[in-house]
Amino acid sequence: MSSYVVQLPSEQATLAFAAKLAAQLQGGMVVFLQGSLGAGKTTFCRGLIQALGHQGAVKSPTYTLVEPYQLADLQVYHFDLYRLHDAEELEFMGIRDYFNQQSLCLIEWPERGEGFLPLPDLRIQLTQQGELRILQLTAASQPGSKIITILTDNEKN
Repeated sequence: MSSYVVQLPSEQATLAFAAKLAAQLQGGMVVFLQGSLGAGKTTFCRGLIQALGHQGAVKSPTYTLVEPYQLADLQVYHFDLYRLHDAEELEFMGIRDYFNQQSLCLIEWPERGEGFLPLPDLRIQLTQQGELRILQLTAASQPGSKIITILTDNEKN
């Protein structure tokens, strides 16, 4: 399992790295975002979704559980499972229907949906140290490993 770590000293740096990662993502992928409250998960998702072509606001799905974004050739689903009381609720909302080759699923607080979510391609762990955020990207699939290889190679050049 390969990983990649980057320091993000500002919100702008967070959005810039999200855009860099967005260029590598494709339909059929699942990305887990983990970290404490205020670590920057939603900010990162906003940068990613806007870099993929969404014009306009990116709302936190804290109360709705999921916000859909129809882009030119990709459907993005942004989940926030923080307020999920029981992982089985995901089955009732038809969670399996969201995971297909035309969709990119970004899932905040995935541990709350354990047992009802597919395995991710990438895990993003965000930790906060004052204004500085540390992002660790870990591959959990072959496509995820390929993305980390690309990011690492681009850093060398």
